[in-house]
Parts: sequence; structure tokens; C-alpha cells
Amino acid sequence: MRVIGSDGSQIGVLSVPQAMRHAEEEGLDLVQISPNAKPPVCKIMDYGKFKYEQSKKANEAKKRQHVIQIKEVKVRASTDQHDLDVKLRLIRKFLEAGNKVKVSLRFRGREMAFKDKGSEQLQHVAAEVADLGKPEKMPNMEGRQMIMVLVPNKK
Repeated sequence: MRVIGSDGSQIGVLSVPQAMRHAEEEGLDLVQISPNAKPPVCKIMDYGKFKYEQSKKANEAKKRQHVIQIKEVKVRASTDQHDLDVKLRLIRKFLEAGNKVKVSLRFRGREMAFKDKGSEQLQHVAAEVADLGKPEKMPNMEGRQMIMVLVPNKK
């Protein structure tokens, strides 16, 4: 197996007992880095310290990532303008935070006869927030609900 020293220098191709002896002399561990290589590559290092540094890197990467959530706002076909303005303010806040927004419009009873009014309502919502986000999924019916998904614009 090819052995790399603790300082990063190439020691050479050694047998397993010889490589283990080198690692014991330095008071470190022999860690197999690339088992599929010809010959396999091993490195002399402190394995505990190596695992600790890997976990620190993983935690840093986890801190830096941003998870996009889907927020839902429910409106009705008969929602008045002032109430719709309040919902639009909420949608704007979600889009500014970088989240997707699912706008669902529920039809009750005889409202199913006025699907076009619901579609107009969702088109109006999309037009109002066009500066912050665009529809990923245009309004479509799912049972008694009409659903539209808005995604924030790229910065």
C-alpha cells in the first residue's frame, strides 16, 4: 500500500506491517484514504483529530445553508380588497424572506360555479407581487381548491 506521512510527504509503497510500524513510531494511526486505488493509499494521522475536524466542517456547512420553506396563504373568491391587501402584505413578507408561497383558494358550496372569478383573484395576486416573485405553478384546480405556487425572484 502507498503510505503518506503525517507531514504530507510520500513515504512510498510498503507492506501493511511496515506501514503500521511507521505509524506506531510516530504515535499516530494508519488511516486508509483511498481503498480502491492501485495500490491502496493510506495516511499516517491522528484519527480522532481527523474525525473532529470533519464534524466541525459539517457543522459549518450546515450553518451556512438556507432551507427554503413553503408558506401557505389562504384566500377566497369573495375576499374583499382590504382583506386581500393584508394577505398580499403577508405574501410579500414571505417572498422577501426567500420562501416559496402556496396561495390556495377554496370554493364552498355554489362558489364552484364561479371558478373564473377565483382564477382572476389568483391572477391579481400574482400581478401584485410580480416585483418579488413569479408563479412557479399557475393556478389549477385540485378538488374544491385552486392552488398557485409563487417563488421568489433570483437576487
